[in-house]
Amino acid sequence: MSTSFSTATTVAGSPAEVFAAALNTSAWCNTAIEGGTTHVGDEFGFEVAGLHRTRIRVTDVTPSRRLEWLVVENNFGFVTDQSEWVGDRMVFDFEPVEAGTKVTFTQHGLVPELECFDVCSNAWGFFIGASLRQLAEEGQGSPETNAGQAAPAERARAAVDALRDNSVTVDA
Repeated sequence: MSTSFSTATTVAGSPAEVFAAALNTSAWCNTAIEGGTTHVGDEFGFEVAGLHRTRIRVTDVTPSRRLEWLVVENNFGFVTDQSEWVGDRMVFDFEPVEAGTKVTFTQHGLVPELECFDVCSNAWGFFIGASLRQLAEEGQGSPETNAGQAAPAERARAAVDALRDNSVTVDA
């Protein structure tokens, strides 16, 4: 069995500061988020036109230590199996380190065998390693929009085009 996707980054700031930035999901993930993102039981969703629509439930909020989400609905415009992500747990762990806070993000269920793996792992690398870090350190993240203008959307659009034209392959 494959290991679920995980990525980590160190952010200059205390766990409380970095955790607060992570709770501000629309400032680092997607500006079009609708719904609450800060309390257990909150549900939020967003859509990137033609690429991705999802609904997520917040299942754990342990201040300065852990944030956990459960994917309750999901649709990708670039995969054939629309069950990908549904039921996945997304866990953010915050650990104090000498340089600030280590953020480890793991999506339990996102494994290399999934059709979305290359696009999704690339996107998470960007959103955790760049956008969330920028928000916490500089006060400004690089979130996606409903129009799909952040860096990972390019890769997802290439995957959509590849599905439309089976002769095209997408480099990961």
